[in-house]
Amino acid sequence: MSLTPADASTRIRSTLDQHREQLLTLSRAIHADPELAYAEHRSAARVAELLSAHGFATTVGAYGLDTAVEAVIGTGDLTVTLCAEYDALPGIGHACGHNIIATAGVGAALALAPLADELGLRVKLLGTPAEEHGGGKVDLLVAGAWEDSTLSLMVHGMSGIDAPSGAFAAQAVQRVAITYTGRASHAAAAPEHGINAGAAATLALTAIGLLRQHLPIGTSVNGFVEHGGDVTNIIPARSVVQLEVRALTVDVWRETYRRVLACFEGAAIATGCSWTVDATEHPYAPLASDPDLSRFWDAALGELGRTIDDSAGTRGGSTDMGNVSQVVPSIHPTIAILGSDAAPHTPDFATAAATPAGDQAALDGAAALAMTVARAALDTDVRADLLRRQAERPTGATRTTLQP
Repeated sequence: MSLTPADASTRIRSTLDQHREQLLTLSRAIHADPELAYAEHRSAARVAELLSAHGFATTVGAYGLDTAVEAVIGTGDLTVTLCAEYDALPGIGHACGHNIIATAGVGAALALAPLADELGLRVKLLGTPAEEHGGGKVDLLVAGAWEDSTLSLMVHGMSGIDAPSGAFAAQAVQRVAITYTGRASHAAAAPEHGINAGAAATLALTAIGLLRQHLPIGTSVNGFVEHGGDVTNIIPARSVVQLEVRALTVDVWRETYRRVLACFEGAAIATGCSWTVDATEHPYAPLASDPDLSRFWDAALGELGRTIDDSAGTRGGSTDMGNVSQVVPSIHPTIAILGSDAAPHTPDFATAAATPAGDQAALDGAAALAMTVARAALDTDVRADLLRRQAERPTGATRTTLQP
């Protein structure tokens, strides 16, 4: 008798029950020991150790990143790549709940492993560093980590209530440093000989403030002067502005970025400074949620007894999962820490991520991820479509970074 989605769901939940204590131990250990971007050595080791103990072929330091993990099991023609994030935020630890993300991804991989042969799956867990700052998934994309992937999934903890998968919107973002170079001079004795780089920074940010009135809804531009001078009696010869530009679509992002750079160019012309622009991190692309995977996720949450509010929408900041979603069918839904109204990136959210409700979000997230994959694998039409899209994808197409 062939495997049905209901049978798969029952077995997934049973497997997760068996691994419950190991998974919650993992979540609490990551939460209690926060590590910053590209330095998540202990978290990566914990993830790898658990998966290796359950038969996964596991590599720490995968694809040239010291804190990336790859763990693989199964030989099917449908490769699902589950993502686990585990970097924390400076000063406030796991205030974005990445312990929940890591635990849900690892849990889903463990739950799918016994079903891999029946589902025709190759299950891959990628531990992806530096989501908060740096863009580890972009590093991994360029290195080829998704070249073999048919689909990719992860889940993010959130406060409030459960929203539909497709309601999560993440903006594209580009972060840059703009450096103005002028000429120093005595501010009192010879100001006429100076070219004021600090003034250029002030003019540029003023121009951006005026531009904001004319930007489309869903865009944001934020910046600050990192360096504007050294002492009051010397006209500054150098200034540096740190800047980010966000938008919900690639076209609006690129147009907004062009207009923002025009503000910096205009300030350079007005003051006589020269200027340079340097990216400080990988650009993050907007999220593109696959409709079939989103539909399966929503159904899985309902099967788990969770209530989705169809009127709820979740507007995220930005995520490097957006870059993955542009080249591989993907979803990045949210799972609610029920009973918590703490906003992400706050100390209160860090606290909520290690409560019983946070534990349940991780376990339910793992179950829903695994159930989504099982439904996709068992749906003849969806499976064929996913494999067709993978086959038609040119070699090297995932090794890309989206530029504004």
